Amino acid sequence: MGRFIILSGPSCVGKGPLHAAFNKFYPGLAAELSKLVLYNCRSPRPAEIDGKDYHFRSREEIEGFGNKGNFIVLDVRGDLQAVDLNDADRVLAAGHLFYEGNPFVGRKLQEVFASKVSVLSVFLAPLSREEVLFLKSPERNLSLADFLTDVMRRKLLRRTQRQKGILSWKDLENIERRAASAYTEIKEAWHFDHVIPNHDGEDSENWDAFYYPLGDARKTLLAFADLVCGKVPALVEKWEEGLLS
Repeated sequence: MGRFIILSGPSCVGKGPLHAAFNKFYPGLAAELSKLVLYNCRSPRPAEIDGKDYHFRSREEIEGFGNKGNFIVLDVRGDLQAVDLNDADRVLAAGHLFYEGNPFVGRKLQEVFASKVSVLSVFLAPLSREEVLFLKSPERNLSLADFLTDVMRRKLLRRTQRQKGILSWKDLENIERRAASAYTEIKEAWHFDHVIPNHDGEDSENWDAFYYPLGDARKTLLAFADLVCGKVPALVEKWEEGLLS
């Protein structure tokens, strides 16, 4: 059996550009990983491709997967996502599998596959452990949940404006839903083997504007590649249960 590598984090934290940079700068390692493509009831974003990013299907069709024993169906911020376990098992029987996406899906995949194969789970966080401790200190006198929502709202706004230009009311509602969910999703980080703090989200040009990643984007790429190779760099953290409580 192969190995299952799980990369999770809140929306716009940088999972997508990290995966793209990993494919570009570590093609040998990336070629060994087959991406797990989930089913999703939402419409494709600009540049997303059916069958590559997600299998885009109707909500009714994905709801029907719940009656089949070989599917996991989860509600992710109002969108239904589904995993075909038979497909995952077929890939793992021959090689390595890679999942990039929502933390609740990532945690569920850990639970299902931990007894079957070796699992490496990585959480991408928009704050470091030290920053969380600093911000939650009583002397700061702020709501960490509200603070984090604002951080992710700004990232999501910049990303969506880059993709679409003028935003619709539906775009703004989607941004607010994702931003508001970030705090709950980051509370899942302690379930993952490793946490990589990364301030360069999907809104940052540090990923691809200068060909080589710069700033936190570069550090995150190097740290993730080390983890895939079995090394644990100094940047990587382990968060304890209750850190964000």
